[in-house]
Amino acid sequence: SIIRKKRRVWKHQVSRVFDNIVERQFKERTENEVFVTDITYLPTKTGFLYLSAVQDLYNNEIVAWKISKRNDLKLVMDTLEELTAKRNVYRSILHSDQGFQYTSINYHQTVEQLGMIGSHSRKGNCHDNACIESFFSHFKSECLYLLQDNSEVEIIQAVEQYIYFYNYKRFQKRLNHLAPIEYRHQMAA
Repeated sequence: SIIRKKRRVWKHQVSRVFDNIVERQFKERTENEVFVTDITYLPTKTGFLYLSAVQDLYNNEIVAWKISKRNDLKLVMDTLEELTAKRNVYRSILHSDQGFQYTSINYHQTVEQLGMIGSHSRKGNCHDNACIESFFSHFKSECLYLLQDNSEVEIIQAVEQYIYFYNYKRFQKRLNHLAPIEYRHQMAA
């Protein structure tokens, strides 16, 4: 029999998948070499908020992040826009899972226009994007699950405070017991 190549389709558009360039090689990266990104949900009293974040594998710093009431392509594109405003991303690798936002034609074209190299995890394999998943896990267990109110305002404030804490104060064993930004400054000196 003849086996046809299967193509995933979202709203009558064929999705585009990048090769897995990172291949779980998370350590010993240079600054701005590899960024990992993903989205997580934040439960509130009135529904969900969605947090999109980009992490630099060099020092695990959360470089860009956005919160939205919708888990859509605009959330991802806004996060990418914030990333490009803060960092030189030309020839950087941008790694994500194969969520519908990250396999859309618009995302694919934007990554190429920015001069970035796209990379996707294998389908259904969370370990290929373990660094950003680990950050979300730390955030939820160290901050989100401890909140009393769970209003949208409180959750947004908690995200802002935790990302500041994570980047500036939370030491990491892999970074010689320094916080991500402290490590970056020490290595630049």
